Amino acid sequence: MLEPSYRQIMEKLNEDEEAQAVKSRYSIIIATARRARQLVDENDEETMQGRKPITVAIDELYTGKMKIREKKN
Repeated sequence: MLEPSYRQIMEKLNEDEEAQAVKSRYSIIIATARRARQLVDENDEETMQGRKPITVAIDELYTGKMKIREKKN
């Protein structure tokens, strides 16, 4: 099972009152997938430290190193 769970990630992201609320799991999935692809493309071994790219992306999102922003048209 994924740890932290989607619910935990959403609660953590929505704690900050200044940031926009994350309302869907889809936005979390898209953001982490894009970051994971970026890590693979960069071949950033220092950041990954032997972990899978998706794990690193989830950790970055959960700890606040990565933010989800709304796409503007």
